[in-house]
Amino acid sequence: SLFRFTLKRPFSTSHSSVDSKEMKKFQLLAHKWWDEEGEYAALHSMNDIRVPFIRDTLLSMSNNYHPGNPLSGIKILDVGCGGGLLSEPLGRLGASVTGIDPVEDNIRTADQHKSFDPVLAKRIQYKSSSLEEIVEESMETFDVIVASEVVEHVADLEMFIKCCSQVLKPEGSLFITTINKTQLSYVLGIVVAEKIMGIVPEGTHEWEKFVPPEELERLLESNGFSVRTVNGMLYNPLSGSWGWMESTSLNYALHAVKSGARAQSHATDAPSETDIQQHSGTAGTAG
Repeated sequence: SLFRFTLKRPFSTSHSSVDSKEMKKFQLLAHKWWDEEGEYAALHSMNDIRVPFIRDTLLSMSNNYHPGNPLSGIKILDVGCGGGLLSEPLGRLGASVTGIDPVEDNIRTADQHKSFDPVLAKRIQYKSSSLEEIVEESMETFDVIVASEVVEHVADLEMFIKCCSQVLKPEGSLFITTINKTQLSYVLGIVVAEKIMGIVPEGTHEWEKFVPPEELERLLESNGFSVRTVNGMLYNPLSGSWGWMESTSLNYALHAVKSGARAQSHATDAPSETDIQQHSGTAGTAG
């Protein structure tokens, strides 16, 4: 399928947020997603904090409470969904989830796994696709986008964020978790996690592609988002569990809201908006 992908789109690499080197990497591990002790163990346990973060943030913004199905009626796009590790718990909370991933074998794994649960089979649909491939059919379709452990793998971050904005409804929420670009993240995220402890498969991450929260915030604000929350996250390899922390020097979770239709039409009146736009020239270097 990778081979077909490159044949089909020989000249589009610069216009795609998908990095073909990254795809090959995840292709090789596609069958391992649901092994809780395996390569993706840290992502399984990350659900313990990323799911409540998404759920509670959304509940605090909504007046409708559905006991037992708190996210009922909410349409979520899980970008880079992998084998469905985050799509499934969001579906269990009542959300209607669309999971997309450019690696076809990831989608095969995700589809097979959800098929064991009739409730999830109805609430989740998976699609082998990049984000920009679904933009046209999905303009302002989703209440929420989740991109968890994805932005450090995309080829063109600014384009990725623009696409997120296009498929989100006005006042929709974007949740991102990723890794900061610090000396500490190099030592712990790559040297220790990959080379010494083997928590993450070797070669999973390239430090060059890590995204500092300041850069991500600037890109979001210059593309019509307002950043609400940035929380530091810490993984404890001994207990295999995640927790929140003050510092964002390693992993962090971010919540941003797309400005509403009204806010956008008056954007020119607000000096803060135009100030931000003047800085967006520098944002193009991301990716």
